[in-house]
Amino acid sequence: QVQLVESGGGLVQAGGSLRLSCAASGGTFSHPVMAWFRQAPKKEREFVAATTWSPGSTYFADSVKGRFAISRDNAKNTVYLIMNSLKRDDTALYYCGADGRFLSPLYGDYAYWGQGTQVTVSS
Repeated sequence: QVQLVESGGGLVQAGGSLRLSCAASGGTFSHPVMAWFRQAPKKEREFVAATTWSPGSTYFADSVKGRFAISRDNAKNTVYLIMNSLKRDDTALYYCGADGRFLSPLYGDYAYWGQGTQVTVSS
């Protein structure tokens, strides 16, 4: 059974940085895309970034473009979200999704999800 475990969240001041990790285990994926989404209180889950395992194409939401990066370690089955220049609006529960066919911003295009890791940005 596929499992995704996110880690690396926490409390950070505005302008700071965090690196989130998403470790996949328990099986293989049929499709190559992994993604990060986030959900703030009283808001819908929104797309943040996506990447393929190989050769490493990426796609970012406009709201994080230029501030966030996404990378992966194929040997460790882990995807990272590197977040810089954090803003209060980035405060949310961040989820990792897997097994997407395309670099899609749609929640329904990913088959597996982790439990999330909380990111809180203070002013």
